[in-house]
Amino acid sequence: MHRTILVTGATGGIGAPLCSRLAKEGHSLILAARGADRLQALVSKLDGSDRHRAIPVDMSDDKSIENFGQQLGSLGIALDGVVLMPPPLPRNSDVFPSSESWRSHFQASFIGPLALLKIAVNSMRPDLAAGRRSKVVIISAITSVQVLGHYAASNVLRPAWLGQAKTLAFSLGERGIHINTVSLGGILTEDYTGLIERRAKDAGQTFEQRLAEETSNVPLRKYGHPEEVSAIVGALLSDFSDHLTGTNILCDGGFTRSY
Repeated sequence: MHRTILVTGATGGIGAPLCSRLAKEGHSLILAARGADRLQALVSKLDGSDRHRAIPVDMSDDKSIENFGQQLGSLGIALDGVVLMPPPLPRNSDVFPSSESWRSHFQASFIGPLALLKIAVNSMRPDLAAGRRSKVVIISAITSVQVLGHYAASNVLRPAWLGQAKTLAFSLGERGIHINTVSLGGILTEDYTGLIERRAKDAGQTFEQRLAEETSNVPLRKYGHPEEVSAIVGALLSDFSDHLTGTNILCDGGFTRSY
């Protein structure tokens, strides 16, 4: 079944490969991210580019989110799926950030994305009698389930998405709207690969040596690839998840050692 799917963070290291996969599968996409030029460039590269639309939005700005809602409404489109990627939090080991920092973090990575998700859910029109369900996939970080050093704020904010997803799953399930989450470990996006290359250079290592060292505590001895994330998200948007909601999938190579 071809669907109309909203993807936030569409131009990022995970978003762009995901959009490419969904477009090749024949879905129509609404792409959202901060940079209008990058959004349009991505649209032009996708299969069936005339099927897709771009709407710029800044998750940290309430007015921008309001404008996004107006533009989405003007399209008159019923969404079948949403892939929500809350903006990442900066690496920081400060366990007592200032009140202003907390407000900024919550706005950009939780309050803003949640407001956008509400707009998207209100644009969904599931039809259970016709077997048509709506799917939401929230992509978070491994700090949703595993405390990490140097990510103090993320250790607090990311688990909030799992709790919110459970709440939404209970609330929206009767309408045929599914809410599932994916918690990502290390993923070899272009940016993360560049970070490993810099670490390798600083340590006098090859990229392969550094990668082997960093993944030595991952049971699969590897980081993931954006295409692997895309496969998981694609499945959760499909009929594969017709009896799944409120579920969190760990895509971390086995790094998280808990049940």
